[in-house]
Amino acid sequence: MISVHIALAILVTFIWGVNFTFIAWGLESFPPLMLTAMRFFFTAIPLVLFLKPPKFNRSLFIYAIGTFVMQYAFVFTAMHLGASAGLTALVLQLQIFITVLLAYLMLGEAVSRIQIIGMLVGVLGLSVIALNLGGDMPLIGFICILIAAIGWSFGNIASKQVSKQVSRQAATKTMQQKAGVSNVQPNTVGNKASAVTALALVVWGGLIACVILIVVSLIFESDAWQLATFTQASLKSWLSLGFIVYISTLIGFGLWAHLLAQNTASKVMPFALLVPIFGMATSVLLTGEQVTWWKMLAMVLILSGLVLANVKVGFIKKIFIISKK
Repeated sequence: MISVHIALAILVTFIWGVNFTFIAWGLESFPPLMLTAMRFFFTAIPLVLFLKPPKFNRSLFIYAIGTFVMQYAFVFTAMHLGASAGLTALVLQLQIFITVLLAYLMLGEAVSRIQIIGMLVGVLGLSVIALNLGGDMPLIGFICILIAAIGWSFGNIASKQVSKQVSRQAATKTMQQKAGVSNVQPNTVGNKASAVTALALVVWGGLIACVILIVVSLIFESDAWQLATFTQASLKSWLSLGFIVYISTLIGFGLWAHLLAQNTASKVMPFALLVPIFGMATSVLLTGEQVTWWKMLAMVLILSGLVLANVKVGFIKKIFIISKK
């Protein structure tokens, strides 16, 4: 990955880590399914009026249902049931390993041995969480987050397929139109097309998710759909919703889809292991979540897995050669 993409990946993971605390604050006033539906309503409206929709195919619907409906409906529900912001951020990163596995099986993307070792170390960190269920992470919350992780993983693969297909078509069309202009660079055109496609994917995927989530919320949370729910909601909850919509969803997922379109999943996904680090730190500082030895152990293992998954084999060989000298 180029340095700009690395910086963007770190920025997105920071935003997503902080986002878990904002979700907890939003849930103080709104039930989980309603909050999720509102998130994607404001994500889609009014931008759907200005962005050309991606092709409405199976990949778009899988992206919307997996990344938005399944992931956030179950994450918000898990936190509503008592899962802490920090631990939710940790457990959700199971999606990293599922995504890389799916990319290998479905897209034929290569995965190196050192990346596999890194993934296994990260799984050990998640296993520490699984062995300490209760309190900050009830069993039902843990199950909800596992379902959310599976949904996000399928959404990642779908977003990569949609983004690459549409951005390739847009870049080809633009280059044909500007064939006589010598200073037009193919990579620049492709990157711009990919960025616009990524934002359109998030907005239109959010519209699909919004419709589904409103229906589901009306079925399971019918009592909450009254004027008092909105008028009595705290300012903190409304501001949290704003961060969730405009910073975490539009900026975060737009950049993430762009990164997946420009790089292999095995290079991008390990950065998501930084999300629980940022998430736990924010939760401790802003919500007073208790730090325990096993939480620290889990974070150390997960961070170690991230480092291993991003170290190139050639770099390791150089270190070994230097050490022998």
